[in-house]
Amino acid sequence: MNTWTNFYLQDAGSPMMEQLMFFHDHAMTILILITTSIMYIMIYMFINKLKNKNLLNHQNIEIIWTISPTFMLIFIALPSIHLLYLMDEMNSPILTIKAIGHQWYWSYEYTDFKNIEFDSYMIKKNDTNLNSFRLLDVDNNMIVPTNSQIRILVSSTDVIHSWTIPSLGKKIDAIPGRLNQMNMLIKRPGLFFGQCSEICGANHSFMPIVVESIPMKNFLNWIYSM
Repeated sequence: MNTWTNFYLQDAGSPMMEQLMFFHDHAMTILILITTSIMYIMIYMFINKLKNKNLLNHQNIEIIWTISPTFMLIFIALPSIHLLYLMDEMNSPILTIKAIGHQWYWSYEYTDFKNIEFDSYMIKKNDTNLNSFRLLDVDNNMIVPTNSQIRILVSSTDVIHSWTIPSLGKKIDAIPGRLNQMNMLIKRPGLFFGQCSEICGANHSFMPIVVESIPMKNFLNWIYSM
């Protein structure tokens, strides 16, 4: 049973990820219908004895099999374009965080506050306990408030990295000399795990990302304690 659960998408932690999952189901429904229809037609042609050997071309049939796929592509393209627009939209963020990729760890800067910056390293195997996730836990989580618009600025100091949190539907490249941005809103408290999704060197798989979402009151207390 656990093997089959690996094929599912992670539980959505943000409204954007929910929309991405809805689009995934929408696209898969169309693809399954197309595949089933084609298989049915092929099987029917093999077992059907009624054949017209003199039919070499037919204008109406050619029009139908040209226009039908066009409508199918429109049904997939329209929600896809809508999601792309929403992912690039920036709605007056209340907090800006800068994530910088290094070989092989992440560092975070809270640019709205003074002197709040730290590095985030993967916890070594010898330091883990029963409550730790191997190769995923870090010593310093990126703390963010729940139900708040957050802007993430992503860059790198050496090679190309990729800041990725699958359960939030976020993935953005960290490129040296370039500052990429994205918006993020987490709808519930919790820990959200990710990893660098760019092959950035020998220790590429050892630079995980952990985002910790907490209520605004607790976030302000954490800010004052830093």
